[in-house]
Amino acid sequence: MQEYDYEFADFIYYTPGNLDREGRLWPVRAGRSQAKPNYKVGPKRIECYSLHLIQDGMLRLEYGGRQTDLRKGDLFCLFPGRTYHYRMLPADKPLRMVWLALDGERAKPLLELAGLSPDKPYGRNLVNAGVEASAVRTIRRLEEIERWSPPAALELQSLVCGLFAELIPDTASPYSSDNAGWIDECLEYMELHATEGISVQQVAAFAGVHRSYFTQVFTGQIGMSPMKYIQKIRMEKARRLLETNATITEIALSLGYPNLYTFTRAFKMYFQMSPQAVRAKGS
Repeated sequence: MQEYDYEFADFIYYTPGNLDREGRLWPVRAGRSQAKPNYKVGPKRIECYSLHLIQDGMLRLEYGGRQTDLRKGDLFCLFPGRTYHYRMLPADKPLRMVWLALDGERAKPLLELAGLSPDKPYGRNLVNAGVEASAVRTIRRLEEIERWSPPAALELQSLVCGLFAELIPDTASPYSSDNAGWIDECLEYMELHATEGISVQQVAAFAGVHRSYFTQVFTGQIGMSPMKYIQKIRMEKARRLLETNATITEIALSLGYPNLYTFTRAFKMYFQMSPQAVRAKGS
């Protein structure tokens, strides 16, 4: 580590490329530090999100007219456009931290999932062994990269996402009490997987709710049952595929039907016309 006025520290810098920006989350800089007795930072503002993990010692963080004391195992985040000031407090061991600055539109929502926000930019006892190891791996890899390359960018994205995977708690349901919010997520899930033969039970499990409750809420919000909605997705995809040169057997199997007969029967019940008739009508 190099010696500075208030600390011994390593500073690591990263210049993102187009691949990083397409991922909407990338590191900007990182480092590790050990504080001197007079250690203090700020008041300061930054333009990105800077996540600090406390490995030893204590500090006092001041933000938005408030302050909080943090210690080993805690972490805090500097949010862009906010003023912060922090300094070391007396403790058995000197203040020691690692930190990672991030940017991109995915950073803020991921930090919120981890329980960090401009109004509460810290978390207590969040730096467990997995979080610390993940952060250290990310910083070490940043230090090793000499020139930007697509493989390095993808590896860094993976490491940063791995850090958030360690930070974000595994809650029973990721959805709020607002029905519309989790129903929208279910609609996207059904659109993506309808042709794979998903069941209503699988969608309810994805939502983290009981099947009967899911069916009741979904039907009230969408105006049709989940089963009918899955069928609607498959039938609309079938009609679009009939405008291509795909054979009807190919369409049937592509949409998750076990055979041509089952697909033709379902299609005729839905459209009151056979697939062959719809294709002939459109040609």
